[in-house]
Amino acid sequence: MMRPMNKIEALKKTELFGSLTAEELKALADCCVEHRLSKGEILFTAGDEAKGLYVIAKGALRAYRENAEGREQIIHVEKAGTTIAEIPVFDDRPYPSTVMAEEESEVLYIGKRDVKKLCLKYPTIALSALKLLSARLRKTAALVESLSLREVDQRLAAFLLHEFKSRGKKVALPTNTVIASRVGSVREVVSRSFAKLEEEKLISVDDHHMATLLNEEGLRDYAGG
Repeated sequence: MMRPMNKIEALKKTELFGSLTAEELKALADCCVEHRLSKGEILFTAGDEAKGLYVIAKGALRAYRENAEGREQIIHVEKAGTTIAEIPVFDDRPYPSTVMAEEESEVLYIGKRDVKKLCLKYPTIALSALKLLSARLRKTAALVESLSLREVDQRLAAFLLHEFKSRGKKVALPTNTVIASRVGSVREVVSRSFAKLEEEKLISVDDHHMATLLNEEGLRDYAGG
């Protein structure tokens, strides 16, 4: 039997709803609908009608787009304590990307009508939403800049820097196919880029795809600062 989700705790951890009082969180929690996702399960697809946003209570979700050839470009990955699909709640347009569970995940769905009512009633939520959407815009601008101005090996170096910073100097990496979708390339090119970084003695990667940071400053310079 699955344990019940603590909706109030999940809402309290988010930037969007963390400023609400206990009474307000309780009222919002009563409006939430729980969803549990298996690894690889799609929550919604780009172009679907956007009916609300989701709070990630457990696990991680990735937002991505596919081109005509079916190649995937990851837009962003969000983990527990964050929200996803805020933009279409406010612009009344379809979901701009497909969202899939990176691992077993639990989310709370909140209808956009309820979100808009909260923003009108509690201006702090509207300000938090503005801050959150601004951060999303900056991330997207950084992604566009990276894809247009940096080579694949530079984008890989930047990806690895982020992984080392958040998880330590030795990390287990996903497959090169998954990494390729995050840096906007293909598996074969990513494999060659790994070889370049190892030749420069910036990182080492063992047979189990465990990466070790050897030269942080050099890796940062290689990524372009």
